[in-house]
Amino acid sequence: MKILLAGILGGIVMFIWTSIAHMALPLGEAGIREIPNESAALSTMQSNIGENTGLYIFPGLGVSKDASRQEKSEAMKHMSEKMAANPSGILMYHAPGRPFALGKSLGIEFGTELLESILVVFLLAQTRIGSFPGRVGFVLVAGILAAISTNVSYWNWYGFPCVYTVSYMLIQIVGFLLVGIVAALVLPKRTPAI
Repeated sequence: MKILLAGILGGIVMFIWTSIAHMALPLGEAGIREIPNESAALSTMQSNIGENTGLYIFPGLGVSKDASRQEKSEAMKHMSEKMAANPSGILMYHAPGRPFALGKSLGIEFGTELLESILVVFLLAQTRIGSFPGRVGFVLVAGILAAISTNVSYWNWYGFPCVYTVSYMLIQIVGFLLVGIVAALVLPKRTPAI
């Protein structure tokens, strides 16, 4: 029961922190810019992509979906040339009419952070770590792992801005640090491992 309580309280604290980081601090907007002349860019996207919602990468390999492994391999050999001569990036495109409900999105975000918190507290409870710093440190390391797992790959492969990457990693790491503090305070004391 204490594990669940610590996980729930940790999830609430993490959600409060991430809300502050995104709404009151500049961390949530770090490295993100608006497209200049947005209406022209959106019009071009809509006329070329239309109703095909999806995640797009550019420049593409330039081969069909059913291309052979050899055709894909040959196209990859020329990718550095294409990237040197053209703009590159990724685009998450939604066709016009995408419903957006702030309450639903906040609920999903809270549920995600609650689940993360419950899982990391459950993992902590499986250890024999008895000290306050040890417990906080365990959850902090889990947070560092979570922050590295996607953010560094997105920076490496897709060229996400460094300031964006560092900011989002910081948001996650501080969130897990706070969960660690809550868990260390709520979970019952244990005899440290010998």
